[in-house]
Amino acid sequence: MTTPVVTAIGLFSGGLDSILAVRVLQQQHIAIEAVSFVTPFFGPQTALKSAKQLAIPLHIVDITEKHFEMLKNPKHGYGRNMNPCIDCHALMFNQAGQFMKKKGAHFLFSGEVLGERPMSQNMNSLQIVARESGFAEYIVRPLSARLLPVTKPEQEGLVDRERLLDLQGRSRKPQIALAKKFGITFYPEPAGGCRLTNPSYSRRLRDLLDHTRHITRKDLELLGIGRHIRIDTGSKIIVGRNEQENARIESLQEPEDIILTSEEIPGPTVIMPWGADDTALQLAASVCVYYSDADTSVQVSVYKNNRFSHKISATACRQEIIEKHIIK
Repeated sequence: MTTPVVTAIGLFSGGLDSILAVRVLQQQHIAIEAVSFVTPFFGPQTALKSAKQLAIPLHIVDITEKHFEMLKNPKHGYGRNMNPCIDCHALMFNQAGQFMKKKGAHFLFSGEVLGERPMSQNMNSLQIVARESGFAEYIVRPLSARLLPVTKPEQEGLVDRERLLDLQGRSRKPQIALAKKFGITFYPEPAGGCRLTNPSYSRRLRDLLDHTRHITRKDLELLGIGRHIRIDTGSKIIVGRNEQENARIESLQEPEDIILTSEEIPGPTVIMPWGADDTALQLAASVCVYYSDADTSVQVSVYKNNRFSHKISATACRQEIIEKHIIK
């Protein structure tokens, strides 16, 4: 009689810990499928590279709507910035659990290591995440499993607990040694893959929440682009910093937005999401000139939306205005 194949669904960031979690389970001949979640705050780039190296199926799932609703008022609060790690991980396990049921897989896993991150990977946080995901009994954390409560897949013999690990703490030396043992040659350096851990980005997000009643995906995508200036009228001015950002700004423009570009003189693309009144528009034109190659005293024609729309004449605004209103 053929032994049924055990299948596990992994939350997969593509970092070293998640790579090792895959390898530890593959040592037990468990079939692996990985899930990487996407929002404007984090993407699948690292996961795609690592999944290719491991030759495992990777499913990319966009959870922007559910994630943003949670982000506005996370039950367990934020970390040092606007990162709601506990609620975020619970949501991801919930979504992965739904996928597990759909696929008919046997359990979930992740690369979390007990004590590696003080807020989100202490014993209490790991238990909260599991409980609030709705799939607590199905979550295996292979790298620290022998330090954690026994799970249903272990009880049922789907995975051998004695062949799982007991890693804990913030040192990466055990993981690096294990990677060498497994012959893993590529893994990314540890870095903040989530923009919500970035202080500057978090300040931009808080400003957006404070000033915008109906936030769209466009608003969230713009948070990671250019310089952000919130002026006294309440309007926002976003200034591209290079050609790539200028192109991205133009690609995100919607009918209610205003785009400004300088005539003939090289300069940035400026967007005012949701439009602006004439006073704010004139100031935005001055900001556009400020960041262009024009001399500060030169009158420059700035186009609104395109070359077939109307022009605004402006000189560069004063530096103190920029310093007062820019969101750093």
